[in-house]
Amino acid sequence: MDAQLSASRSERITLGLIEDNCVLRDGLVALLNLQPGLRVIWSGASIAESRRLLADHRPDVVLVDSQIAGGDGRHVGADLEELLALSRVIVTGLLRTQQDVATYVRAGVCGFTLKDAPLEELISAIRTVAAGGEVLPPALITSLFSQVASTANGDAPARPRVRRDVTEREQEIITLLVDGMSNQQIATKLEITVHTVKSHVHNILEKLGLSSRLELVAHMLKDGRPPLRRV
Repeated sequence: MDAQLSASRSERITLGLIEDNCVLRDGLVALLNLQPGLRVIWSGASIAESRRLLADHRPDVVLVDSQIAGGDGRHVGADLEELLALSRVIVTGLLRTQQDVATYVRAGVCGFTLKDAPLEELISAIRTVAAGGEVLPPALITSLFSQVASTANGDAPARPRVRRDVTEREQEIITLLVDGMSNQQIATKLEITVHTVKSHVHNILEKLGLSSRLELVAHMLKDGRPPLRRV
């Protein structure tokens, strides 16, 4: 029985929570701890305050309120950059018209939830990100794509020249990424290794001049189909 209990605990997704509203923070901690397989191991009011907690207890996923994350459309703060180097991050409480989604994506944020998202969506995002996936609410896809297009049009530092020589296998992986599959799920479906999936994703991003899977999904969904030439 002790061995079973220990195994069950080890399979839990551990969480860090950064939220400056004490009442909201305590309530969210309580709600998340009631969910099967989730456990909040620490919470804090700021990224700086949480630095020691993160160093001592590395959670699988850290939830950060968008007001604390502090993207401004040009850069993210040093505190968030440090956090992203140590953990997978979900930025919560975004507006549907959020203007700094691309900033967060390029910095390495793995998932997003909207300000009016129900608890079920947050829990789903946590499980997806913990499994190695990325989450972008459909309402934010247009916002992200417009920012990606703005960058390509010269409103931000220029991207490398886009290559379109996407192979049949890469096209297959793109389709599965757009469907929301994680690297492990893609590897299982295609009967290849996770390492091979990661290699393909890296090549796809390089060919399309994009910096993350989330940008790739936005790019593919913009016109309803990928504008690619297969080879």
